[in-house]
Amino acid sequence: MIKILLVDDHEVVRNGISLLLESNPSFYIIGEVGSAEEALLFIEQQDKPDLILSDINMSGMDGISLVRIVKKIYSQIKIAVLSMIEEVDKVAEAFEAGADGYLSKSNDFQELLFGIAHIAGGNKYISAFLSVRILEVYRNFVPAPVDKSAVLHHYDISERELDVLVLISEGFTNGEIADRIFLSKRTVEGHRQRLMEKTKTKNTADLVRFGFQKMLLQ
Repeated sequence: MIKILLVDDHEVVRNGISLLLESNPSFYIIGEVGSAEEALLFIEQQDKPDLILSDINMSGMDGISLVRIVKKIYSQIKIAVLSMIEEVDKVAEAFEAGADGYLSKSNDFQELLFGIAHIAGGNKYISAFLSVRILEVYRNFVPAPVDKSAVLHHYDISERELDVLVLISEGFTNGEIADRIFLSKRTVEGHRQRLMEKTKTKNTADLVRFGFQKMLLQ
């Protein structure tokens, strides 16, 4: 049986969650408290829970601070956030503090039970809705892959000119580049000049900067 301590400063909400959880014979609510401070006192003086479910926004100490303290002193106790707050940065903050899970109060009953059992079993868990939101945020921050051929076409840069640009970025002189790709030094100088004209860059450093900004150089 999983012993659970509920921490929420809204008594009606706390009682409702308690009734829901106790409908599952695997869960046993050993205590209900209205603040993080009361939770710490309960753990110190009463039977220690297997799992703590805590809200975030409470008067006095917040739930994130409770997570941090519990994990520092009672590392064996699982602790999960159960909140109406569904912001990705709060989820990240909770896990950084040491939370074992993040559950939303808007979860349906079955997911809530599943998530709690999963966390109590030693696993991490995030509500499905929040997982999808995190993936969406991640996707928005991941740069879209650059179509190198489109960039070359847009600036009318040939494959040979790209070869020259790559070697310029690696610090080779015109003479060294000529030897490497079997061109005359004058031809390489011509490629370098045309590259600067096509990209409207002023010097070699500016040209190389352009190459990196457009993801032609990696």
